[in-house]
Amino acid sequence: MSPVFSLTTTTKLWTVPPSITVKGNAKSVSVPVPDAWTSPGPSYKNPRLEPRNYLEGPLSSNPATRLRQMLARPGIVVAPGICDGISARCALEAGFECLYQSGAATTASRLGQPDLAIATLNDFVGSAEMVCGISQSTPVIADADTGFGGPANIARTVKKYAQAGVAGLHIEDQVQTKRCGHLLGKQVVSREEFVTRIRAAVFARDQIPGGSDFVIIGRTDSAQVLSMDEAILRLKLAADAGADVCFIEGVKTKELLEMTVKSLAPTPVLVNVISGGLTPAFTYKEAEAIGAKIIIYSLVSCVPMVHAVRAAMKLLKETGTDFTSAQGMGPKEFFEVMGLNEVVAFDSKAGGSAFKVI
Repeated sequence: MSPVFSLTTTTKLWTVPPSITVKGNAKSVSVPVPDAWTSPGPSYKNPRLEPRNYLEGPLSSNPATRLRQMLARPGIVVAPGICDGISARCALEAGFECLYQSGAATTASRLGQPDLAIATLNDFVGSAEMVCGISQSTPVIADADTGFGGPANIARTVKKYAQAGVAGLHIEDQVQTKRCGHLLGKQVVSREEFVTRIRAAVFARDQIPGGSDFVIIGRTDSAQVLSMDEAILRLKLAADAGADVCFIEGVKTKELLEMTVKSLAPTPVLVNVISGGLTPAFTYKEAEAIGAKIIIYSLVSCVPMVHAVRAAMKLLKETGTDFTSAQGMGPKEFFEVMGLNEVVAFDSKAGGSAFKVI
């Protein structure tokens, strides 16, 4: 079995240690720290956002506060990836208590394009406004790619997402012309630029009037580009800069995920599972046993949708009817999944009569 590596330091990350210890299965090796590990600033502290402040009381109707409560309390947060209103409705119907707005799924559903940094901030925010409006207390974690620019752009991104009702977002260390984290050929920015992105997001959150609970998630794609040690270091720096959660993209084995969780504790770790991607197909129970706090299934809605729509279109082409693919679901039954009964009940309660017969 290949060795499992961990990275440890004996000082705060903002103070450059003389060396790091790389631990393998059988021995430890002391490695000099590169000169580039410079100190970009003091560690972020915000006592109001300490997890202990979210341990007690009923779950909040504010989605960001609710997400912090879910992170502070026992159990893994399972967030299926949604791509549109239909998939969001289906996820809620299935009983999921948190949703993930996948960047890849959003780009595909809104633009019919691959996940290659084609979608804009407005595309993502428009989708988020719709999804968050369906169930206003359900936390939605949203992909924010690289933040859509420099610090000022990232600040605007955070504020626009928060205004849309999103509970939290993740910002990554890929270059601006990014791609799906499970494709080859990725490039990442420097550690310093990544930390600047995270710091800008944290500062922007703290500028929101009223004391926002908006969750900032730092994501690194450097495990495939550079090394696992570099990925862990970047996430440690992100946490020290104020990231509430750390997201390691493309972790390839259970052992590496375990090492990531232990290295970053007590900061919660998010793992992304995509069938056929770089990460093993963990069940959420397996991920919880390893120690992950959030698990997202980015393409769980849009990939099955492609199979279903392809099959329906093929049947229509071959048979001339959509009878078989409809599986007995008529317009009313379809609209009931989309919230028809709730709309009719609300109209009646308000004194309306337009939908008395429907």
